[in-house]
Amino acid sequence: MTTRWTPTSWKTKPGLHMPNDYPDARALQMAEDELRALPPLVFAGEARRLTAELARVEAGEAFLLQGGDCAESFKEFSADNIRDTFRLLLQMAVVLTFAGRKPVVKVGRIAGQFAKPRSAPTEVIDGVELPSYRGDNINGMAFTPEERAPDPQRLIRAYHQSASTLNLLRAFASGGYADLHNIHRWTLGFADHGAGAQYRELAEKITEALAFMEAVGVTPETHPDLSRVEVFTSHEALLLNVETALTRIDSGSGEWFDTSAHMLWIGERTRQLDGAHIEFMRGINNPIGVKCGPTMEPDDLLPLIDALNPNNIPGRLTLIGRFGHEKVGDRLPRLMRAVKAAGKRVVWSIDPMHGNTLKAANGYKTRPFDRVLGEVKGFIEVAESEGVHPGGVHLEMTGQNVTECIGGATAVTEDDLSSRYHTHCDPRLNADQALELAFLVAERLKQGRISRSQAA
Repeated sequence: MTTRWTPTSWKTKPGLHMPNDYPDARALQMAEDELRALPPLVFAGEARRLTAELARVEAGEAFLLQGGDCAESFKEFSADNIRDTFRLLLQMAVVLTFAGRKPVVKVGRIAGQFAKPRSAPTEVIDGVELPSYRGDNINGMAFTPEERAPDPQRLIRAYHQSASTLNLLRAFASGGYADLHNIHRWTLGFADHGAGAQYRELAEKITEALAFMEAVGVTPETHPDLSRVEVFTSHEALLLNVETALTRIDSGSGEWFDTSAHMLWIGERTRQLDGAHIEFMRGINNPIGVKCGPTMEPDDLLPLIDALNPNNIPGRLTLIGRFGHEKVGDRLPRLMRAVKAAGKRVVWSIDPMHGNTLKAANGYKTRPFDRVLGEVKGFIEVAESEGVHPGGVHLEMTGQNVTECIGGATAVTEDDLSSRYHTHCDPRLNADQALELAFLVAERLKQGRISRSQAA
């Protein structure tokens, strides 16, 4: 890690889960050249601002809510879907802020979360073997040779979809839709009970508070932050050729930033210390994350922290646990203890989705809501016992009324999975389940806040 870093120095390292079977190498090079010439999707100042916000999370002064699609798709791309994901983030943030009495840093898995690592490079159906589906920016879902062949033009299409998504997100965030006075309008039409009813009660309390504030002169005109929010973007930095093409030098500071998203993370399968992904990520100045699974030991984690955040900058590095509800209580404490003892400034977050996946009796991949909730609760309990701030949650979720995860107040069953199973990869919490989770997490965080104040 002492060698000179460049945006392409990762090419000297072994890289996993990146396609190397493009039929036309020249077409791929042309696509990469086109990406290099396109405008940045985000700006260095925005990424710096997110680092500052995450530093507040690390200090226990804020909470991180990171969520969105497992994998974005070309087919499901629409203004309504973007709006519904944005609205769900706003709803969950309001719930968490109201209970936790802390601001919520909102980071979407959106505007770039296309590619996914796969367990096997190929799959076999009825004796026919074809490349695995690896995300819409690489190949297609249909099980045909034409669809499964990697196509460089998909990289260009993904860029333009990301740009359109960001444009709409920015309009929603600053154009009045995010105004707290619209809190009742954010109600999802199908959430008429359970978490939806709880949300309406909360909205009434906030509306009453806003009416009082207006009476004493606190209005969106006098305090513009009441009518706008900031939502950042993130995705897994899997396709390093794409990330390199969108990595630019900031003319003001001379620092390198990956302008494909505000925050990038390294997955559990690509976190090798001597690998290409660590090499690339150590040189960019965006805030970054690392997924930490049940096989990780302190001796694995501490060198990664040193490589990725050698100057121990608060907000630079987020550690995202993904253990499974049965293992979080056993595996997480030793990691938190070692990191705290070493004096490392990191945000601790939890991904309760990937470690709780199972196959239902009818063949559908799903995630039980009670296991997802169990891992989040286990994370908070471990953090509190170790004297560490439980900084955030990282969720695969959608604002749509899908049936992909079983359980929750709406009681999605295995028999329901086939009715609205729309994911292109892994099962997501639907809007009602995600909002319910926000209420339950908020209540648990509130209990911890009350306990700490009583102890003090």
